[in-house]
Amino acid sequence: MSEPVESKNKPKTIEDAKTEAALPALGLKGMLRWAWTQLTSMRTALFLLLLLAVAAVPGSLFPQRPANPAVVTQYIKDHPDYGKILDALQLYDVYSSAWFSAIYLLLFISLIGCVTPRAIAHYKAMRSQPPRTPKRLSRLPEYGTLVVPADAGIPASRAITDAAALLRKRGYRVEVRDADGERPSLGAERGFLKEVGNLVFHTSLIGVLVSVAIGGLFGYSGQRILVEGDTFVNTLVGYDQFSPGTNFQSGWLQPYSIQLDKFDVKFDRESPAHFGQPIDFTAQVTTKENPGAPAEKQVLKVNDPVTLGGTSIYLTGNGYAPVVTVRDGKGNVALQGPVVAKLQGDNYYSSVVIKVPDAKPEQLGFAGFFLPTAFVTEQGVSFSGDPELINPQLSLNSYYGDLGLDKGTPQNVFELDVKNLTQLNGRDLPAKGITLVPGKTYTLPDGKGSITFDGIKKYVGVDIHHNPGQVSALFFALLAVAGLVVSLYLNRRRVWVRTGTHDDGRTMVEYGLLARGEDHRLAGESAAIRELLQREWQLAPDASGSSATVASTTTKDQ
Repeated sequence: MSEPVESKNKPKTIEDAKTEAALPALGLKGMLRWAWTQLTSMRTALFLLLLLAVAAVPGSLFPQRPANPAVVTQYIKDHPDYGKILDALQLYDVYSSAWFSAIYLLLFISLIGCVTPRAIAHYKAMRSQPPRTPKRLSRLPEYGTLVVPADAGIPASRAITDAAALLRKRGYRVEVRDADGERPSLGAERGFLKEVGNLVFHTSLIGVLVSVAIGGLFGYSGQRILVEGDTFVNTLVGYDQFSPGTNFQSGWLQPYSIQLDKFDVKFDRESPAHFGQPIDFTAQVTTKENPGAPAEKQVLKVNDPVTLGGTSIYLTGNGYAPVVTVRDGKGNVALQGPVVAKLQGDNYYSSVVIKVPDAKPEQLGFAGFFLPTAFVTEQGVSFSGDPELINPQLSLNSYYGDLGLDKGTPQNVFELDVKNLTQLNGRDLPAKGITLVPGKTYTLPDGKGSITFDGIKKYVGVDIHHNPGQVSALFFALLAVAGLVVSLYLNRRRVWVRTGTHDDGRTMVEYGLLARGEDHRLAGESAAIRELLQREWQLAPDASGSSATVASTTTKDQ
């Protein structure tokens, strides 16, 4: 017995159909078109914006080389297992890395690709006429009818002309159709500014991105501590810390100068809860736009920067700088001048580090604290009782040996590495610690020299910022907010009105409204238009105030 033969008409499976289907090849051109479509979609732009925010996170987790190269070098030494891997991934140069720049550039292109076609389409829509009048206005979300009595003497052509004039006054763009026919109608449209606001918002985002990029490429920032009497000249060597933009050149620095003449701090002396806290800072400065410019007296305060050479100079810190004179073992002056004391606690309790690399035959170092108003507890612990200079005191421990400065390795000026130093003074040593008041001198043990507390000056810390894209970034940010408000507040609406004449001479009017997207105020607009038409044709509303002589209105779900 032979095996059954399969029927030729047996339906094919989906897999068989896919195998036999001849799919057209996409090709290089089609692939590029598909990639461009995906890149310029709003969904991709939002994803890239989120990805840019995520990509910026490592910049806060790891030290950045442009801000402090020494910290990055030390970080790699402290983490030899993965430090170099992170460096290879450019995680110490996040904001100038290839992958961060790629995301930034793709976001820029995506936004341009999103905005440009929409702008062209909206421009064409603004120049085109409103859509034709639907055959059945009753299908629109907002629909109503009005009946003008025959004795009113308002034919259908006049009614449509009156409706067109009223809608134009409300800001609609109106087109009248078949004005002299049996059933004239009009189409009206307004709310084009909604899409304009949307386009302005997205265009402003592009402007913000460009402005931020300009600031990151060609701007710079730096910090400098100025003691009373000191002058800062805007050169690279004048900064305590300098962070240039990616493409910034030091030759672009404008050689202005600023001198700190006097610094005053006002402390609270009235409130028991905040007694002694600083409430006002005023720095009197002398500035010059360039070496040949006349000197100008200015006032620098918190949140009130001084602007020079396109840069903004902000007051960010302050403190005391004890003035000391250090003589070495040979009696020569090895260091003389103010030493910045770093604030550490309440009432301007400050730490002090003094490094004297020029002392002979041994280098000298001092570490301790400065108290503006010194008090000593029964246990012998010193503290500052007030931020004013009422009883200033300088307490130090002294060291001698190799400070490590000759090796060229960067050091923190507010820290003293004592690993290679021998201590001379200290609470636990026979010589005890050094306690000085202004005008007093202490002779170091073993003939190592002496230190004199000459007096006290004040200092300020300033932040210097130059951002060529700052003004444009602010402008585009405000423009983006304005565009967003307009796009959220305005609504795109269309209105159609059709009129006709009844056999008994009455003029029949019907109207409908349609919104583009969600519009919870469409019913209110419908009621306003109805009221204007009633007033124009002197139609008496009924008891409810919502209909004319013979009228009806309906609201439908969109």
